[in-house]
Amino acid sequence: MSPFFDAPTAGEILGAMITPAVLISASGTLTLSTSNRLGRIVDRVRVLQAQADALPKWDPLDQDGLDRRALIVDQISRQAERIGLLQSTIITLYIAIGLLVGSSLAIGISAATKGWLPWIPVGLGLLGAGALFIGAVFLIREARLAVKSTLSEMEFVKRMVARRTGEPLPSASSAKSG
Repeated sequence: MSPFFDAPTAGEILGAMITPAVLISASGTLTLSTSNRLGRIVDRVRVLQAQADALPKWDPLDQDGLDRRALIVDQISRQAERIGLLQSTIITLYIAIGLLVGSSLAIGISAATKGWLPWIPVGLGLLGAGALFIGAVFLIREARLAVKSTLSEMEFVKRMVARRTGEPLPSASSAKSG
């Protein structure tokens, strides 16, 4: 044994192996959230399909029908972008979990071999944390897309209300002051 190497105790080894568990837990929580978001998009696309099926025949004079068609097409395209981003996110989060579990295992193996290749657990841990960070960035982007999609639908509803009531809706700034 090297005079510069003090063998860690079993408690220290287990403690070090459990340290990545916090990041594994965070990755798991984000994975669950991402899976829920995917399910909501699937549900939304089914609603859009039902709305598309219920559209009347095309009439260039039917402004409501034209606007509804445009909204459905726009929403389908937005949902497609969101689902692609969420697919990348969930894959990235699964990779993060794998790397972090690998880091935990490598810590134990490195300790059992008296420090042989100590850079492996560090490298795996850093890569896992990096993948978790990238997954979080993807989720931020997807959340922004979801908000834009909702705002687009709200604008459509406002146009429909204004067209059907014959009166313009108050602007956002006058609604806040009242």
